Amino acid sequence: MTTISMTVNGKTISENVEGNTLLSSFLREDLRMTGTHIGCDTSQCGACVVHVNGEAVKSCTMFVIEADGAEIGTIEGQANNDGSLNVVQQAFQDHHGLQCGFCTPGMVMSATALLKDNPKPSEQEIREYLEGNICRCTGYHNIVKSIMAASGQDVSKIAAE
Repeated sequence: MTTISMTVNGKTISENVEGNTLLSSFLREDLRMTGTHIGCDTSQCGACVVHVNGEAVKSCTMFVIEADGAEIGTIEGQANNDGSLNVVQQAFQDHHGLQCGFCTPGMVMSATALLKDNPKPSEQEIREYLEGNICRCTGYHNIVKSIMAASGQDVSKIAAE
């Protein structure tokens, strides 16, 4: 067992962990943050995306000991301080950017990271950025529309799939 410390959604935690524990499993099983979904466990789907020191990371590809000392952001920490949805979450709701909802936490976390680095991405840039996130309901059109809306852009010009 190894003792790790990190900040998760602004709260400092310290835990003893096995060396082979994945960050995704630690978040879900130890911290009970079940919004981080495990869809494939092979880094194919992106349902487990979290922010590690501000960068989007597939948490199933990272051992929790690699996150020792890091600042972790999960979907549970994305809402505004008053509990209302943040701009990306609200755009997903307003523009029907979710269907079954399984991929939604990873999509929101990826979209947030994209908008941090590129505040006004083009439709093509959004589609390319999301290549590591799979929506099995094929809802990409409304996901792209949601991200465009979150960036303050006109969504009426998005090409239908």
